[in-house]
Amino acid sequence: MIASVRGKVVAVSPDGAVIEVGGVGIAVQCSPHTIADLRVGAEARLATSLVVREDSLTLYGFADDDARQLFELLQTASGVGPRLAQAVLAVHTPDVVRRAISGGDTSTLTRVPGIGKKGAERLVLELRDKVGAFAGDGAALVGVGAGAPWAEQVRQALIGLGWTQNQADQAVAAVAEQLDGQPAPPVPVLLKQAIRMLGTIR
Repeated sequence: MIASVRGKVVAVSPDGAVIEVGGVGIAVQCSPHTIADLRVGAEARLATSLVVREDSLTLYGFADDDARQLFELLQTASGVGPRLAQAVLAVHTPDVVRRAISGGDTSTLTRVPGIGKKGAERLVLELRDKVGAFAGDGAALVGVGAGAPWAEQVRQALIGLGWTQNQADQAVAAVAEQLDGQPAPPVPVLLKQAIRMLGTIR
């Protein structure tokens, strides 16, 4: 899998860009949000997801790993392919999408062309437990599911706040090391500890 590309932007179009990597121009499909930050002649890094079909190989590009992870998560829902997943991210930021799914806000989801009421309800039903829970102000809440271990709750909350999976894993490992087998304090306390540690990781 091609997880990311970095190189000079040699072309930008309404639906994507070409990034030159090692003398090879790689075509990447991008949402308008991502394209808006690209400048021809400047260097860029895009997190990417390769979608393989019988008759095509399409590389989708994103401004960061968080957007790519959500793009891939959306496709685990019934009836959601890469184009629809990209359409979701073209309309909403990753935090807005997660908040809508977690809170059952189907009206926000139906603003995406191609998603009707039933489709929005299906996204909520199938993905709610995977995206975590969000407060009204956009801050991630712990408690991904009843009985979930604190490590997974903190990890998902950190990802929801914008850190990558790798950064979240590092922070959780560091917090666990500090505990050293002692009883864990409440999850909000552990989350604050993880965020403090990420100040040196991010």
